[in-house]
Amino acid sequence: MAFLPVLLLLLLTVAQRAIGQDSEDSEALPTGCGWGLVRPYTLLCDLDSMWGVAVEAVAAGGVLTAFLLALILLCRLHTIGEAEKRSGVGPILLLLLGILGLFGLSFAYLIEQDESLCLLQRALWGVLFALCFSCLLVQGVRLRRIGLERRSPGGCALTGLALGLSAVQGIIAAEWLLLTVLREGRPACEYLPMDFSLACSYVLALLLAALTAACLALCGKTSQWRCNAIWLVVTCLLSLLLWVAWVGFYLHGIEWLGRSPEWNDPALAIALVAQGWLLLIFHAIPEAHICLRSPPQPTAPDYFDTSQNSTRMRETSFDEDIPLSHRQFVENQGYGYSDENAAGLRTGGPAGPHNSNTGPRPSAPFRSNVYQPTEMTMILNGGAVSTSSQSQVPSAPPTYTGRQLW
Repeated sequence: MAFLPVLLLLLLTVAQRAIGQDSEDSEALPTGCGWGLVRPYTLLCDLDSMWGVAVEAVAAGGVLTAFLLALILLCRLHTIGEAEKRSGVGPILLLLLGILGLFGLSFAYLIEQDESLCLLQRALWGVLFALCFSCLLVQGVRLRRIGLERRSPGGCALTGLALGLSAVQGIIAAEWLLLTVLREGRPACEYLPMDFSLACSYVLALLLAALTAACLALCGKTSQWRCNAIWLVVTCLLSLLLWVAWVGFYLHGIEWLGRSPEWNDPALAIALVAQGWLLLIFHAIPEAHICLRSPPQPTAPDYFDTSQNSTRMRETSFDEDIPLSHRQFVENQGYGYSDENAAGLRTGGPAGPHNSNTGPRPSAPFRSNVYQPTEMTMILNGGAVSTSSQSQVPSAPPTYTGRQLW
């Protein structure tokens, strides 16, 4: 909700300046400001100072993009069925709120400063950055938890953690303002750049923690969420490079160029807009796309495709899946059954209890002398017929049913 106070304060400031303006202050307006905007809002339309118009246009586009993305997430929230994806919607919406605050705060640097505006700038600068980087940190914790335990913390818990981490920077900013403005009596617009940078040291610590959590999330076991971790690492690295660049330019570059008073506000406004678009492009949009993307539908396996390993037919024999003792037992049983039948056929009587009710069977000379394995024995032997078992079947003397010729 940090964006709403910024808009309200800006609207109140504009209304107060418009009401208190005297008609006799009819000084020459800059080029492009002939439709009602007067001082102190000339930077919003001054074509001679193009940086103000450029920052205004880029910030307005960022506000529109972030608002539309948040609206899409809220409208399609009911279509997100996976718990791991739903848990990331809360931090994304909170990040979009922080991005709106960054773009809104950039407009405060396009207005001529007074005490109330300087207090607003100094108070919300670190708080908004802390809110955004806290969302990155909890996203890294979420991805790390999914990679290790394959489940994510609740979205409310992650959102509450991000708000708690950003509240610490709010306390730091409030104490800094109390010490410098109220206790020492300094004007809010007169502060050292080094003090302003040191007041944001907690924000930099949050960014480093988010980068560490994102790197640890890359080491997870689940490759499905590795794309999220890669986008998070890229976002943290680019944000860190941006912070190093603007802090170095704000502390030393402006003074080295000899533009110390007049380039302070443009540097801070450009840093706000650049950080907002960086978070929007490299984290908010990819994360929202992954959350809203429907899960892949399982496809039926093609049993006729021999190139797939999952459906390829096994080329090994059936003997490899059967233990050695079981194979010997089944083979011996098959041999015993064949010997018993062969003995029954030779004697013409019952071969066992299952043939006790049947009458005498005629002898079969051919079957009594030739070993015929069963189908199970053929399968277990891999198609080979054991010749050693043929010697176990005793041969019977030939029997003639006709008259002897000699």
